[in-house]
Amino acid sequence: MAGLALVTGASSGIGFYLAQGLAARGYDIVGVGASSRVDELPEKLSNVTVHPVRADLSSPDGPKEVWARVESLNRPLDVAVFNAGKSLGGAFIDTDIDDELQMLSLNVTSQILLAKPVVRHMAERRQGNILITSSLSATTPTPYESIYGPTRAFMYSFAQGLREEMREYDVNVTALLPGATATEFHDRAGMQNTAFGDNSTKNDPELVARLALNGLFAGRDHVVGGDRKTRRSAVLNKFLGEQRKARRFSKDSREQ
Repeated sequence: MAGLALVTGASSGIGFYLAQGLAARGYDIVGVGASSRVDELPEKLSNVTVHPVRADLSSPDGPKEVWARVESLNRPLDVAVFNAGKSLGGAFIDTDIDDELQMLSLNVTSQILLAKPVVRHMAERRQGNILITSSLSATTPTPYESIYGPTRAFMYSFAQGLREEMREYDVNVTALLPGATATEFHDRAGMQNTAFGDNSTKNDPELVARLALNGLFAGRDHVVGGDRKTRRSAVLNKFLGEQRKARRFSKDSREQ
């Protein structure tokens, strides 16, 4: 029987290509998305069984609905990809607190709520791979995305800590740190009038997904998702001071 993989945020962007890459490796897919686009996944991913799940992960019941669907299949879960997330552009003084709380629920709380049953399931089987999408933004202050960056830093730290805990259960945990990627991500964040609004120089999401899966199955602790320039930025962020990184980031994230 084929293995089973869970992918959140699977409708588009990096998440879709992660689902596609796992399907190419022979995994049946439980693909999660918030919109009706997730229902199109079975047509897009051939030669495997796809179980689309439409759920709002930012709601308290969303993660429960997803896990209930996984359990209903009565199959072991081999791979879990926690990829759902969003950003919100603008100065903190101007942004809406309800929008920020919703983003915190999606980017952080929902991930933890879903991760809890997943890790217990995999620990019991003493087998599994978990990929947690963070961001290169986890390595720098993110002015004009002032809440988004910390949510990704949280998930990066969580992934690294969980990785160490799960070693004794033979479960691998890998963090993915994509750079700016040519998807709808920044458009949805309302950042069309910033340097991040231009997709022409960003990373290919298919490349990011391929690097992520190669790193996951190689057992790496983290993967910087992107081209050589992105990898150089990741190295540079290790050495630059926080104030300098904040000023560099604001040049791209502030409205022009």
